[in-house]
Amino acid sequence: MIRPVLALALAGAGLLTIQQSGAQGFPGHNTNAPVDYAADRIELQDRQDRVVLSGNVDIKQADLRLQAARTIVNFSDAGALRIQRITATGGVRVNRQNEVATGDVAVYDFNRRIITMVGNASLKRGSDTLRGNRFVIDLNSGVSAAEGRVSGTFSVPKQ
Repeated sequence: MIRPVLALALAGAGLLTIQQSGAQGFPGHNTNAPVDYAADRIELQDRQDRVVLSGNVDIKQADLRLQAARTIVNFSDAGALRIQRITATGGVRVNRQNEVATGDVAVYDFNRRIITMVGNASLKRGSDTLRGNRFVIDLNSGVSAAEGRVSGTFSVPKQ
């Protein structure tokens, strides 16, 4: 019974962070804040070193929120559990204040500190929007890139 509790507690530690410099993104997120999560179902798959959250998954860290139909948290177990990757699927939505990123799938690679959103990806900040098939957010450098026939709208100051 202790191991599932540890897995779940560690699955929450630093669960999701998105930050980026420039006009679009989620700048200044506190990656050390505790993480709360809720789902209709949770399953520890010990032999596969993963935790599966499914059904109305809702994850919060500080003012950042991730919602999806399903989330898989992969971890390694070398004496202590360490999160390796989080994969969210099914209507993924990540928001913070007036910024919202959506996509079919989001993958957060903890070792590389990179978040990739794939499939109908969009990013909206205020009235500015950016759409593409894939977004890559590098948390180390703060640089983000969009690929796959990128389009969007920039707001213009009113006179």
